[in-house]
Amino acid sequence: MQTLAAPLFPARPAQSTQGSLFDPQPLRLISDAEGGVRYWPPRMPEAEQQRCFAQLLQALPWQQERRQMYERMLDVPRLQASLPLAEACAIPAVRVAYQLVQEVAPSAFSHVGFNLYRDGQDSVAMHNDRLHRLAPGQPIALVSFGHAREMVLRAKNGGHRPVRVLLEPGSVLSMSHASQFTHKHGIPKTRDSVGARISCAFRVRPSGL
Repeated sequence: MQTLAAPLFPARPAQSTQGSLFDPQPLRLISDAEGGVRYWPPRMPEAEQQRCFAQLLQALPWQQERRQMYERMLDVPRLQASLPLAEACAIPAVRVAYQLVQEVAPSAFSHVGFNLYRDGQDSVAMHNDRLHRLAPGQPIALVSFGHAREMVLRAKNGGHRPVRVLLEPGSVLSMSHASQFTHKHGIPKTRDSVGARISCAFRVRPSGL
C-alpha cells in the first residue's frame, strides 16, 4: 500500500450550503434517453472537501495493479480500491459522497470504485465501463475530491469533437448506462503541476457480481 501526504489546496471563498448543494440544472455534456452525461459543479465548503480527501487517502486499501500492455507487465498509472457500498459507507467521507450522488442521480448503488491519481502522470486511458458488470439502465456517478483533473469524452463513431470537462473537487458527474455504448471516457496525463485527486465511482452491479 502506498500513502501520500494530504496536499495543501488553494483557498476558495466559502459557499452557502443552505438547501440543495447543487444547482437544479446541471451542465449536460451528452444527451440520450437515460439522462446522458451530466455535470454538477461543486457547492461544498472547501474545508469539507479537504477533510474528505484526507480521510479517503488514509482509510482505503489502495493497491497498484499490474497489467500486460505491449507484451510487457506494467504498473497501472494510478492506485485503486473497490468495496461494496455497505462496507465503504463505514468511512464518513464515502457517506458524504453517497449523499451528494443520491441528491442528483439517485439509484440503488451497490459498489464503489476508487481511483487515486497521485500527480499529472497518473491517468486512465479512453474506455467504456465493462458492460457485463453494470446493471442495465442504471447510472454511474462519480464524485471528485482533491485537485481538479480534466475528463475527456469521445464518441465511439468519431462523429463529434471530444467533450472536455474539468472535474472539480466536490463535483458530481453522472454517466448513463446507455452512454457506455456510444462514448468512451478517460483522464489524460498532463504536464501541468497538479496535486492528487481521488474519484469515487458509484455503480449498480448485477445480482451475483
